[in-house]
Amino acid sequence: MSGMDALNDWVDDAAHLTKPDEIVWLSGSDDEYQRLIAGMLDRGEITRLNERAYPNSYLYRSSPSDVARTEGDTYICAPRKEDVGPTNHWMDPTVAKEKVRPLFDGVMRGRTMYVIPYLMGPVGSSLARVGLEVTDSPYVAASMFIMTRVGQPALDHLKTTDDGFYPGLHSIANLDPKNRYILHFPEENLVWSINSGYGGNALLGKKCLSLRLASWAGRREGWLAEHMLILGLEDPSGNVTYMTGAFPSACGKTNLAMLVSPLAEQGWRVWTIGDDIAWMRIGEDGRLWAVNPEAGFFGVAPGTNEGTNPNAMAALSRNSLFTNVALTPDGLPWWEDINPDQKTPPPGTLDWQGRPWTRGNGEKPNVAAHPNSRFTAPARQCPSISERWNDPQGVPISAFIFGGRRARMAPLVYQAFNWQHGVFVGASMASEQTAAAEGKVGKVRRDPMAMLPFCGYNMGDYWAHWLDMGKKLTNPPAVFHVNWFRKGADGKFLWPGFGQNVRVLMWMYDRIHGRGKAQETAIGYTPTEDALHLDGLDISAETLRELLRVDNADWAKECAEMEPFFAQFGDHLPAAIAEELAGLRERVGAGAPVA
Repeated sequence: MSGMDALNDWVDDAAHLTKPDEIVWLSGSDDEYQRLIAGMLDRGEITRLNERAYPNSYLYRSSPSDVARTEGDTYICAPRKEDVGPTNHWMDPTVAKEKVRPLFDGVMRGRTMYVIPYLMGPVGSSLARVGLEVTDSPYVAASMFIMTRVGQPALDHLKTTDDGFYPGLHSIANLDPKNRYILHFPEENLVWSINSGYGGNALLGKKCLSLRLASWAGRREGWLAEHMLILGLEDPSGNVTYMTGAFPSACGKTNLAMLVSPLAEQGWRVWTIGDDIAWMRIGEDGRLWAVNPEAGFFGVAPGTNEGTNPNAMAALSRNSLFTNVALTPDGLPWWEDINPDQKTPPPGTLDWQGRPWTRGNGEKPNVAAHPNSRFTAPARQCPSISERWNDPQGVPISAFIFGGRRARMAPLVYQAFNWQHGVFVGASMASEQTAAAEGKVGKVRRDPMAMLPFCGYNMGDYWAHWLDMGKKLTNPPAVFHVNWFRKGADGKFLWPGFGQNVRVLMWMYDRIHGRGKAQETAIGYTPTEDALHLDGLDISAETLRELLRVDNADWAKECAEMEPFFAQFGDHLPAAIAEELAGLRERVGAGAPVA
């Protein structure tokens, strides 16, 4: 059976189950997108924004019970629980289908089923994969137009390769949170998602296909699917060095991907290839080559402004969808810190639920935009987008950057000793919680490679796959760890961050090209005090020493906190990771682990 025949049969089966009144196949044309928009406007499902300020842009308000990814409702449905591991929710595939199939039975009566063939990855790339989502949400369909390559590119790829396709069945149903399921069947490359319209749960090409299912496929086929940005650092001679970076939430990932360099006049610029996901294969030259599988940005709005990320502000200024932001009387989107000088929205603003915004009781105003409100914008509109962001070959990766938010533990930057140690650095990655909504402020949460919610299989096996990939690389990327968030005794950040982070990238560049100064510490190589490019930056020698300080006593305590996290993986923990932890214990003088 051809790929097209299999695709058509799958759609027929989905329609037989869900029983829509109408089936609409989407080809990816602009006219089609505008028809989706017009229909939602007519039904009052979206609001047109100020056309002069934000042309072809709209506001969507979701159900208050459906505003974020719901990890508790997200399952990997593999035959064996141990293949899924302790950090994922598991459900037996047969049980999962018996439980959730009745929820899909007739769920689209009175509705339209949108059939969305889409391509993840640049057209012509050997890593590109075809997805097929059927959904009864026109908002999801419109969002897929921005985030993926809808229509003909996918069908052409399906006709010319043997890759097959990744089917996804989605319905908003009645948005019942008690019957919300996001089910992944990795042995079938299949996703079922019901009772959520939120992007991470409903745009099935994003976290579901591009990370959870793709990570499983990557291990099977010998490549990596990672929750990583991809950037290019251009030097004064015009050469570009490409790096990827993995960061937990609230650690500046998107800002780094779209960094505006204050040293651009000196020839140091940053180019954006992707802000969220990287697919990487080993090239004939023994290097890792990466593509960004997405076509758009699905970014958090609060905190995004001209100071923190001017490139994102330019990207979202047209042809964009906004979700759960506030709306001013002038028809403008508004969120907290869109203008740092304007702490509250203008009078007459509607909050994210469409209610008149009020200051509330006490000193702290009620938020106008939901803390997880989003913008969905085409990547092509980003001023820093690289000319190679759609290159089917991808870009060669010279560095991995891992990072977290630590007030005192990690120095500003350090380099791993080698690939195996670098995998351990990524595996032991941790970040401190930043708000009550995420947990206790200051509590350390382990998030290996920023993949904790997204790795589709046992994370011990995932680290083993990383180690195996390293053995096949003749020219592996250097591995670094950064911490923009170290604080002094006064509780203030020691490093200015944002655009100034290019200076840390420049030290990485120096190390990659064999000329950066470094000193060996117990945790890796840190810059010497004269190695960073600090000209024009007002940082005292004392502050610099504190930024780069490695306290062995602190790291001995860190080892003790790592041990139970790694222990939960049992026999799936690679011996190399255990060896690296033992080596770190010895170097920091932690002594033998507690039995």
